[in-house]
Amino acid sequence: MIIKGGTVFREDGSWEKKDLFVDGGRIADCPASASDEIVLSAEGLLVLPGLIDIHSHGAMGQDVSDGNPQDLERILAYELENGITSYCPTTMTLPREKLLRVLKTVGEFTDRPGLAHVLGINMEGPFLDPAKKGAHREDWIAAPDPAFFETCQKAAKGRILLTTVAPDREGALELIADIGKKVTVSLGHTSADYGLARRAFQAGATHVTHLFNAMPPLNHRAPGLVGAASETPDCMAELICDGIHVHESAVRAAFRLFPGRIVLISDSMRAAGMADGIYDLGGQQVRVRGGRAALADGTIAGSAANLFQCMKNAVAFGIPLEDAITAATANPAKSIGVYGQAGSLSPGKRADILLTDKDLNLVKVLQQGEVIHSF
Repeated sequence: MIIKGGTVFREDGSWEKKDLFVDGGRIADCPASASDEIVLSAEGLLVLPGLIDIHSHGAMGQDVSDGNPQDLERILAYELENGITSYCPTTMTLPREKLLRVLKTVGEFTDRPGLAHVLGINMEGPFLDPAKKGAHREDWIAAPDPAFFETCQKAAKGRILLTTVAPDREGALELIADIGKKVTVSLGHTSADYGLARRAFQAGATHVTHLFNAMPPLNHRAPGLVGAASETPDCMAELICDGIHVHESAVRAAFRLFPGRIVLISDSMRAAGMADGIYDLGGQQVRVRGGRAALADGTIAGSAANLFQCMKNAVAFGIPLEDAITAATANPAKSIGVYGQAGSLSPGKRADILLTDKDLNLVKVLQQGEVIHSF
C-alpha cells in the first residue's frame, strides 16, 4: 500500500509531506511490489501514528476488571474506532483471587482484527496508600509484596508491563528495587514526600501515575512527588487531559515541568462512550454527570473520555500539536518499553495509522495497513 500525498508526522516531531509505504502490515521504507500496490490518497490530511493508551479501565459499559474476554473485545473495538490502536488494559485494586483471574483472562487474550492491539497489562493496584486511595477500595489494598507480584505476573503470562507502587508503604522500596528492572514501576496513590519519592526513583521507579491526582500537591516548601519526578530525567508522567482531573493551566504547567516526558492517558472507566448515569468501578458506585465521574463522596473516579479526546483537549488548552501527538504516541510506547514496535511511523513498526483533517477530526483508521474505519 502507498498512502499518498499526506503530511506525515515524523519520529523527530516534525512534519513532512510525503508518501508512506506499507508492506506486510508494517511501515516500509520503499513501495510494495507493483502487483500488490494499493494507493490511498491522503491529500490535505495529517498522517499520524495510532494512539497508545497505557492507562484505561474500560469503555462502552464494560470494565477490564470484570475479567470477561467478550467485554474486553467490546472495549478494544471502541478504542480502535476512536483512533487508539494500541492499549494496556488496566486493573483496579481487587481481592487477591479475583485479581489473579482477571490477569489470567487478559494474559491469555489474543489480538483480533478490528480490535486495538493489547500491548500488555497495567496493574494499578493493590500496592497503594490507603490515605490516597482515590476510587480504589481500601479494604482490598495490600502491602507491597514481591512474591505476590510474581504470582500476578505468572497469572498474566508475563504480560504485566506497568504497575503502580506507593513508596510510603512499608516494603515498597524493596519491591521497587526487586521488580524495577523487569517492569515499569510507577509511583502514585501515595502521600510520599519529596525525599522519599527521590529514593523511590533511585530504587528503580521511572513513571508517575496520573500526575497531580492521588498525591500531595506541588508546594514551594514541600514539592513532594511532583517535584521529585520533574527532576528525574528518565521519569515519564501520566496526565489525564479530560478537562476535569487537571485544570488546563496545570496541563500547560505539566508540559513545562516534564519537557518531552508527558504521557497522555484517558484513565477511562466503563462510562466512556456511554450516556450519563450510574456505573460501577472497582466495586464502588460511580455517578457520571456532564462527563464527570465521581463516587458518592465526590471523589473523582476515572474519566468518561477516550485518549483521542484527551489529545484534542490538550491542543485546545494551548499545548503545541506536535507535543500533544508525541504525548499520546511515542511517549507511552517509550515508557513501557515497546517503542520498537509502536509509537511512530518508522520502518519496521506496525502500520497502525490515523488520517485526520487539520482540526484532528478522524478520517480513517488503519490497522496493520488495512482501513478499518472511515468517517
